[in-house]
Amino acid sequence: MKAAREARGAVDIRRRALAGATAAALAFLCALVASLCIGSSPLPPGQVLRALAARLLPGLLGQGMLADPMAVVIVWDLRLARSLLAGVAGAALGSAGAVMQGLFRNPLADPYALGVSSGASLGAVAAIALGLGSPLVAVGATELLAFAGALGSALLVYTIARSSRRQSQTASLLLAGAAVGSFLGALVSLIVTIDSRDLQRVFFWLLGGFGGKSWSDLGAALPFAALSIGLSALLARPLDLLGAGEEAASSLGLEIERTRKLAVAASSLGVAAAVSAGGIIGFVGLLGPHLARLLVGPGHRRLIPASALTGAALLMVADAIARSVASPLELPVGIVTALVGAPLFLRLLARRLPGDAPRQAAP
Repeated sequence: MKAAREARGAVDIRRRALAGATAAALAFLCALVASLCIGSSPLPPGQVLRALAARLLPGLLGQGMLADPMAVVIVWDLRLARSLLAGVAGAALGSAGAVMQGLFRNPLADPYALGVSSGASLGAVAAIALGLGSPLVAVGATELLAFAGALGSALLVYTIARSSRRQSQTASLLLAGAAVGSFLGALVSLIVTIDSRDLQRVFFWLLGGFGGKSWSDLGAALPFAALSIGLSALLARPLDLLGAGEEAASSLGLEIERTRKLAVAASSLGVAAAVSAGGIIGFVGLLGPHLARLLVGPGHRRLIPASALTGAALLMVADAIARSVASPLELPVGIVTALVGAPLFLRLLARRLPGDAPRQAAP
């Protein structure tokens, strides 16, 4: 009888997880369509779907369902690349957040915990202040140096943490990330203070946004975000084992140092891709994994892809709101994510659901 009850319980858990994963995928699709509908020129969903089909499946539409030529231009030339880029950045932040929360065994861990955002900010602000050009056609100097700064700061934090002998490297990573982030943030403030000519451009970049982004920007960010999410997915089993503590995980045969390296690499690569594409955008990497955990549970095999989907949905909706709520003025998307994400995140924390702590994840 006990075995039968356990079997039924396992089946119920799998069914709930499948339903949650389906809900996350539907939320992503609905957010994509909504982001294409919302703007200074609103479009009904049916018109958006016909505009998409007009180029994806040109022979599918009948004579009475032809897409409006203006809607096709708005969807394909103005909104689709931007919405997909927001989705790619949100997916990278969501999966990076799930990895960081699993690595630090702390639901408050942020994908920017390793000082990556400060490194990206320093690279971008230096490019803007110095008026640098980019050797690459598809990627601007601001995005290129932001990407390099993000990865460089993560490497610096990891090197510092490895040299510590007084505490575990996981704790050292968190402390080194805070210290390096503060130092690099001070350098950003120094550059802005000395050279305030491009203050508005710097300010808008630091608050995040996808204005003016195109298909080339999407092509530059997509490979790195996809690689980050793929590496994160490979860490599902190790992160579940880490939920029991480093000593217990090591006794089960887990290579702690290798797992830590992969986790830092995967999350840093994803955050670097996201911030180089859209600037510093808060709360998506924190809130996405929490929403995913409510849908699919704490196991990282389902949590990481679900976090990517929920992060993508959150950022696409936030970007749509940012470009339409005060039209023709466009708000930085970071303002929207903070205004909406902070209260929602506090509400999730107040509920204290059992699945909120990554350390309770089951293999």
